[in-house]
Amino acid sequence: MTALLAEYWDRLEDSLNFWAVIGFLGQAIFASRFIIQWLHAERVRRSEIPLAFWYISIAGGVTLLFYAIHIANMVFIVGQASGLFVYLRNLHLIYKARRAAAEIKA
Repeated sequence: MTALLAEYWDRLEDSLNFWAVIGFLGQAIFASRFIIQWLHAERVRRSEIPLAFWYISIAGGVTLLFYAIHIANMVFIVGQASGLFVYLRNLHLIYKARRAAAEIKA
């Protein structure tokens, strides 16, 4: 059992490299979007998703996608690429609605 743990620890140490830093950075960016959403909800006193949430989702998703491509993990690649589509689509819908509202006012 001790030999197994030592081997596992060696593998973990070997995985701490530049790409691990990229992966951790992506995770940190991605996770920060929930903090942004929470702070925004507290400020406006209702639950809503601020525009920054979608931009941070894209930044974290792109960073994690680069990491997933580097480690050649197809499940991770498909998951991040799919998420990016959703985040971009939400931004498109937001800006489309804003343009329509501006046209009504004009």
